[in-house]
Amino acid sequence: MPKVCDLTGKRPMTGHKVSHSNIKTKRRFMPNLVKKRFFMPETGEWITLRIAASTLRTIDKKGLYAYLKELNHPAVKAGAKH
Repeated sequence: MPKVCDLTGKRPMTGHKVSHSNIKTKRRFMPNLVKKRFFMPETGEWITLRIAASTLRTIDKKGLYAYLKELNHPAVKAGAKH
């Protein structure tokens, strides 16, 4: 399973681990992904997403439907048809 946020598309970044003696070795910075179920009252259904913890905080602040609307996500367009 890829380590990619379903909503924002955050993915692993590469960089260097730097030792005390300044030796650089390659490493990966992984996104903090969380598997979470959401209920969308606008459509009346549950959805399961793997999202970054920072995205979860934004959803807690704004609400899932408003956040998806801001992203122009296809789920908002599909919910409008029902």
